[in-house]
Amino acid sequence: MSSKVHAKRRNAFSDNPRTSFIHSPALDLPYLPTEIWLMILREATTMNSDPLDISLGLSFLETTCEVSEYHASMKIKRDLSLVSKMWNKYMQEYLYEFVWISRASQAKALALTLLTQFIEGKPSSGNYIRRLHMETPVLMRCATDDIRTILDYAPHLVIYSDHHSVRCMRYSEFIDVRCSPEQMVSVLANSNSKLRKLSLTNYSDDPFPKHVSPLLRRTAANLEYLELSSSTIPLVSGHLFASKSPIVSLPVLQSLKLTLDNTTFAVLAAWDMPNLRNVSVVSSDFGYAGPGFAYFFAAHGKKLHQLELGHSSSLVVEHYLSLHPRPVQHIPLAEWCPNLKEFICSADAEWSWQNPDWIAPHVLLPGHKSLEFIGIRDIDKRLMDDAYAFPADREDEAPFFPLVEQISSLLFNDAFPSLRYIRDLSRGSHSMRVGQRPETRILKFWAKILARCGERQVWLEDFRGVNITLRDLKRAGLDRIGGADTLV
Repeated sequence: MSSKVHAKRRNAFSDNPRTSFIHSPALDLPYLPTEIWLMILREATTMNSDPLDISLGLSFLETTCEVSEYHASMKIKRDLSLVSKMWNKYMQEYLYEFVWISRASQAKALALTLLTQFIEGKPSSGNYIRRLHMETPVLMRCATDDIRTILDYAPHLVIYSDHHSVRCMRYSEFIDVRCSPEQMVSVLANSNSKLRKLSLTNYSDDPFPKHVSPLLRRTAANLEYLELSSSTIPLVSGHLFASKSPIVSLPVLQSLKLTLDNTTFAVLAAWDMPNLRNVSVVSSDFGYAGPGFAYFFAAHGKKLHQLELGHSSSLVVEHYLSLHPRPVQHIPLAEWCPNLKEFICSADAEWSWQNPDWIAPHVLLPGHKSLEFIGIRDIDKRLMDDAYAFPADREDEAPFFPLVEQISSLLFNDAFPSLRYIRDLSRGSHSMRVGQRPETRILKFWAKILARCGERQVWLEDFRGVNITLRDLKRAGLDRIGGADTLV
């Protein structure tokens, strides 16, 4: 009896046109080929700038990925991985391809995950890691054994960046020999290394090339970007160590960033880098006055197209005067780099007391005949510092007078006759200029800079390389200050 009732109900359900099943193409989506799903998920998780694209980071003018952008991307990837088991499997590659470690607990969690997968015989997620970026606060540096574990299970690294983020024991024996400075560096140089971008920090008291030279010899074939920094100043003389240090050949290296000492400059002067084009330098011991700095630029300066120097400081001049009471000999940086086209400096420059009518972008480069582009960092910091140091009405741009004169001095035709572009490299100052309700004095400041650039026929650009125009300034302040007349 019950079977007949159920049969009637099924027939009644199928005969009802409102409840009949309608096939939808959407139901076929789970059966798309894996390759199509991977392309869809890739497009859904794409960041504004591809973090795995090496070419985007070879120039020091490119804006780097922000940690907030990384976190937003990872949130999307995590949400997609929780949709289904199939999507979770597909998303593993995208979840691990770019790892940004911003505190020690994250490194420990990743190391534990990789070890657990190895013990349980599961496929290692470390095989997906292509870029490892470590940038932590001083008190949240990563443990050396955690980083060593991650490196052991990440054989396909293309980009490795350590920005003073590993907690090393400098004055005691290493409990785990695998975590010594030599081993931490050598693990990156396996036989199948595909490293193309490398940023290293030296935590040892020994000169940097002692550890890094063997690594670079094994990874030289693909390395296009190299950044070297040190947490200490070696006590070894640059002349003595340079004569004993092996010469390294980097045939495809295009960009070199140095936050180092005079000793390492002397060593790198002998390295073979035929394709070197971009150099960024911040000397930790004010080694601009040392012979290592001179050796390096005398050897490689003619090849350089782009140069960034750390901000000028009165300490550099004081260093000269303390060592050389006689008149200071001019450092011929413009002669060492005759083919230079782009120069990057900081807005935090000291007013030269020896020549108060002239503020060079950097004390070492007061002028250059062929320079076409000057990029300026930290304008946002300079604006805030000047506003704080010289309190005034929020519509009075008087506190910014020194910065106006500093930027205007770049426009002197005798100093930079070929100059065509000045770029503000700060995201913060861009937000101060075009964000919600910008201050009137900020708009007046930029209007003055823009007017002086126009007189010299020099383009003024924001950090994206987009022209700053008077129309932009009018649009930002028109509703609140009543028109364009008050901007100039």
